[in-house]
Amino acid sequence: MISSIYLCKDKKTLQTKAGKSYYSMQLHDKTGSVDGKVWDLSNGIGYFESMDYIQVDAQVISFQGALQLNIRRVRKAGEGEYDPMDYMPCSRKNVEEMYAELTALIGTVKEPHLLALLKAVFMEDAEFIKAFKLHSAAKTIHHSFAGGLLEHSLSVAKLCEFYTVQYPVLNRDLLVTAALCHDIGKMREISALPENDYTDEGQLIGHIVMGTMMLEEKISRIEGFPVKLANELKHCILAHHGELEYGSPKKPALIEAVALAFADNTDAKLETFIEVLDSNAAKGEEWLGFNRMFDSNVRATSGH
Repeated sequence: MISSIYLCKDKKTLQTKAGKSYYSMQLHDKTGSVDGKVWDLSNGIGYFESMDYIQVDAQVISFQGALQLNIRRVRKAGEGEYDPMDYMPCSRKNVEEMYAELTALIGTVKEPHLLALLKAVFMEDAEFIKAFKLHSAAKTIHHSFAGGLLEHSLSVAKLCEFYTVQYPVLNRDLLVTAALCHDIGKMREISALPENDYTDEGQLIGHIVMGTMMLEEKISRIEGFPVKLANELKHCILAHHGELEYGSPKKPALIEAVALAFADNTDAKLETFIEVLDSNAAKGEEWLGFNRMFDSNVRATSGH
């Protein structure tokens, strides 16, 4: 018998062939996931729903080659009995160090209106900051873990900063601002972890338009924000997927928008490949199978 707390990611009420009701669940903790079954819905089985943290007393059995929990007792876990961070995938990097790096980068922006905007978004709203630090950047594809949105936004901004050194024609303040802000719409498009699923608003509108709307709201509160600069920034956000078929409402018309689209694509694809390498590292195989993003059977290089 084991006694432990799990996140009930999914709970279904089903029936046996004999017509008896039972619960079938997907249970998660920091080690992974396991199937759980409650066959006897009698005393000892407390009320709980999907996405609840539950205290489980169960027998571990093997079913069709996989471990399964035969649950005898269950109750909702109380606050303080668990740390939510133990029940979700997290960035390999330190979140507070990344946030400090992001705020330091904001401090290098000289254009006063863009600086005021970045501070309003990332430094003055405590509730937003707390949520942003823990938010993922995707449901499944890349950076789909706690801290993923922060990690991706910072990586794209650093790539863009490098571009401005190589190509001085780029407006550094505009590009860095656009890079840091390009995916803030994902705060509303995707629900917070551990659920990490598309919201109704996200399905209907999408993060690109939602992020532009969020910036427009902040910009309206900054006195004297130049209309031309605001339009250029919003264009960069609206065009950051680069192509209409990739979800951008506009194709890039500014050189900064082109740079942002390349930086976003670079970080997304390289992180995806890194995650493929990491997930297959234990297998020791060179060829890792077909990957939809790369439309190719991908392979690890020497040393991976």
